[in-house]
Amino acid sequence: MVRTYLLLAWTWLRAAAQYRAQLAMMTLGSFAVNVLDVAAILVIFRHTESLAGFGLAEVMFLYGTAELAFATSDMLFGNVTRLSEQIRTGGFDTMLIRPASAFVQMAVDRFGVQRLGRVTQAVVVLAIALPQLDVPWSRAWMIPLMILCGIVIFTSIFTLGGALQFLLTDAPEVANAFTYGGSALTQYPLSVYGAELVRGVTFVVPLAFVNWQPALFVLDRDAPRGPPHWYSPPAPGAAPAAPPFAALAWRAGVRRYRSTGS
Repeated sequence: MVRTYLLLAWTWLRAAAQYRAQLAMMTLGSFAVNVLDVAAILVIFRHTESLAGFGLAEVMFLYGTAELAFATSDMLFGNVTRLSEQIRTGGFDTMLIRPASAFVQMAVDRFGVQRLGRVTQAVVVLAIALPQLDVPWSRAWMIPLMILCGIVIFTSIFTLGGALQFLLTDAPEVANAFTYGGSALTQYPLSVYGAELVRGVTFVVPLAFVNWQPALFVLDRDAPRGPPHWYSPPAPGAAPAAPPFAALAWRAGVRRYRSTGS
């Protein structure tokens, strides 16, 4: 599957490279648009010294880790949520008769390297925030692990959103509420939200494990409300639990699918 993904991605990249100026402008545009999110955080901190007890560098750390995990997952697998379009046009029928995984074909369809601009922007934010936090190595080991786990969780949510469209072909907005909406939600300390929402993204949709729970361990902080920071190291345990559930939902959707009839 990995080899198939890489071959298809390379095909799309070669096609995009035929229009280099357009590709470069779209990549830079992706970088610039997401700078506005950072600008919004800076505006908030022009009027306050902390946000729910977290300083500017700590919020930037939360933003950078959430954005890096989401942007990477979106670049690699985000196209799965466009399944309804492929179903309407009959494109998914074509994918099913090819000797390759339909999921891989959906994920890599129209692979766009321009999304690398968003990934780069998140890396820049992290590179600026981390030196200001002075995190010791005894806790810094969690940072790459939490980003990897965030990628896995977001990919699982993308997959579930795609699987939902086998039932509701006009439901990409529902999927986006949990993917793009989840990305926006995790960019800030979850303690700024209501207790019900925090419980929902902890025990129902595991968005709290993208960066919030591991970040409490990295920053050596207790949540203003919620479990103490020593609970955070087991948080990556949520990541391995998500893909099997998402894969089961995807396979169930494929088995249920009966073609467009075209």
